[in-house]
Amino acid sequence: MAHAAPTAPRRHWQATGTDDMIKGQLTRALLLGLVYGVWAAFMRRDTGGVDTGNVFYGILCGAVFAGIMFTLARVGPRLMRELHAAAYGAFGGIAVGYLYSLADHSILRSCWVGFITGIGIGLAAFYRYYTREP
Repeated sequence: MAHAAPTAPRRHWQATGTDDMIKGQLTRALLLGLVYGVWAAFMRRDTGGVDTGNVFYGILCGAVFAGIMFTLARVGPRLMRELHAAAYGAFGGIAVGYLYSLADHSILRSCWVGFITGIGIGLAAFYRYYTREP
């Protein structure tokens, strides 16, 4: 009988702190930090030539982004899902708003773009955490 066939047990994966998980989080944070740093350096360049200041600025922005992203990945699962989603929303909104401000837009418009982006990221993160909670 097909309807009575046994099924595989469902497993809920949780953060356990294993070395492979930490390496994966660190790799993702470094890659996204690299992309963010290159993007910030490109926006700061303002159609001029690449100089040492732009390179160091990109490295600094990428390192800060990667550090915050790695910290959120390590600390986030211990938080309530609402707070976890809000932290990712705030982080994403601030990061996008800052990059938008580098394109010589007004501070009010940069805050508005960051706020809207942060709301979107926070809602998407909350939906993900709410539907995948054991």
